[in-house]
Amino acid sequence: MNNLSDRESSRSPLISPVDLAAHGDLPRPCPHTDAELAALIRLLTPPKSRIENVAVGHGRDAASRAAAGAFVTAWTARGGNVLTIVNWPESAASWLRPATRLTAGLPDAWVVAAAPLGFAQLARRLRHSTDWDPSRTYAFASLGDSRLPALTGPDTLHGLRGATADGGTWEIRRGWVTTYDPADSTS
Repeated sequence: MNNLSDRESSRSPLISPVDLAAHGDLPRPCPHTDAELAALIRLLTPPKSRIENVAVGHGRDAASRAAAGAFVTAWTARGGNVLTIVNWPESAASWLRPATRLTAGLPDAWVVAAAPLGFAQLARRLRHSTDWDPSRTYAFASLGDSRLPALTGPDTLHGLRGATADGGTWEIRRGWVTTYDPADSTS
């Protein structure tokens, strides 16, 4: 391990207590809205979309479980397939098991409903240990928090997109979360 990339690849993807403290208390997910679910479905189904098979991941809190369940119902009702549904706690000693379960089966996309803290830990493991691609990942409003990309590290979430509670959308590019009004999100 003589060079920087070797040292970086051997470091744990867990977020240090110092980094956690620097970002303050992250919010718990709120119950999803009908407009949010509709916007999420629109993100996954633009014209000529080839997204059919998805993997769904969610935190274990009630709002995330309900949002994931509502998505699964809506997605399968329109003919889509759900390859797997994976859940995780807000804190864990290792995130490898949920990360490998979520990425197994080669989904066309991933859909996530979770609190920022738990997903930040999982996302770091996903990038460190799997072929997960954040640009093929879509999320509910709870992950549109500007502290999330800072907590996960540079480029960990580049390309992640999601829906806002009012039916708008958001995306993460170069560590920044940009939000679009519902009127701008219908195209």
